[in-house]
Amino acid sequence: MKTYFILPLLAILAMPAFAAKMSIPIDTPKSYEAECASCHMAYPPSLLSRKNWQNIMSNLGKHFGTDASLDSKTQAEITQWLVKNAATRSKYSVFAPENRITKSSWFIHEHDEVRFDIWKRSGIKSPANCSACHIDATKGDFSEHNIRIPIK
Repeated sequence: MKTYFILPLLAILAMPAFAAKMSIPIDTPKSYEAECASCHMAYPPSLLSRKNWQNIMSNLGKHFGTDASLDSKTQAEITQWLVKNAATRSKYSVFAPENRITKSSWFIHEHDEVRFDIWKRSGIKSPANCSACHIDATKGDFSEHNIRIPIK
């Protein structure tokens, strides 16, 4: 009888750990690392909805103020992979305004205690710079137990 209570309790206690881990899928195309991660962190596709990724990839000529245009084959390969691995959990699959991870309701909720002046520190520069504070962000680990906020 005790196991009926212990197993659900363990599952509930483990939830924050699962929520903080968003691994990059193992079938990541080399083009994603070569093209996308050459300018910014290779964001786990599960941070945005399918529609967000489709919007981003269909407007690479004006990619957040930069021309990130790709040849059609590479663009199709990356788009297909991002859409296939996009957010499925309702928390993350809600459409993010302006196709920005940092404008999504879950991001704002998770970072609501971060003051505006902290985002502007030279070691951070922007809320989109996940790896400035999340030590293992490039591994898809966004645990709040593994954060280092730059002093400057």
